[in-house]
Amino acid sequence: MVATQRILLKLSGEALAGSKKTGFDEETVRKVALQVKQLTEQGFQVGIVIGGGNFWRGRTSENIDRVKADQIGMLATVMNCIYVSEQFRSVGMKTDILTPFACGSFTGLFSKDRAVGSLSAGEVVFFAGGTGHPYFSTDTGVVLRAIEVEADVILLAKSIDGVYDDDPSRNPQARKYGEVTIDEVIEKNLQVVDMTASILARDNKMPMWVFGLNEENSIVNTMNGKFNGTKVTV
Repeated sequence: MVATQRILLKLSGEALAGSKKTGFDEETVRKVALQVKQLTEQGFQVGIVIGGGNFWRGRTSENIDRVKADQIGMLATVMNCIYVSEQFRSVGMKTDILTPFACGSFTGLFSKDRAVGSLSAGEVVFFAGGTGHPYFSTDTGVVLRAIEVEADVILLAKSIDGVYDDDPSRNPQARKYGEVTIDEVIEKNLQVVDMTASILARDNKMPMWVFGLNEENSIVNTMNGKFNGTKVTV
């Protein structure tokens, strides 16, 4: 087992939708829940950020203001976290959902102390609502929260199994990196996360491990020495 203890897992909303491409695929979410449960039983502390792409992909019309479009996206991530949290609870885990803005009784208001306290108590903490501000993606949100709670590593569970030097869906000769530095990611614009998030990770020395969510037991394997993706080092 690797020495890492506190991890931030980033899930895409599209991945949770499965083949339906929108909404939720319960079987997919349940598989994620069972893997995270294994990790918590091994003593790992797990925080989760979920994108909102299964409901909202940003401004879809020039008639919608960018700020309002981003706010809709933030609310999409809150819906995702509430749903996924309930699936986690159904398999026996305790969870806490935190947002950077008030959502009535739906979520708690984010603070480092509350987040670290919940993680230390063995609860899975969902960081919903992004950064709470427009013009920042959930990529930036996951790096920011990872830095704030002093996580050891960010796990990026994607639809492809790592970082490539070109789009493997268009170029069958694309080369997969086993390891790449964050400086190379920025210089070559490899789009592991967006540029704002990449620079934030570099400046705060936050490593990221990229792997395919759809591979069998990929989350558990990643944290138990059977990593098949790309390590982004700092």
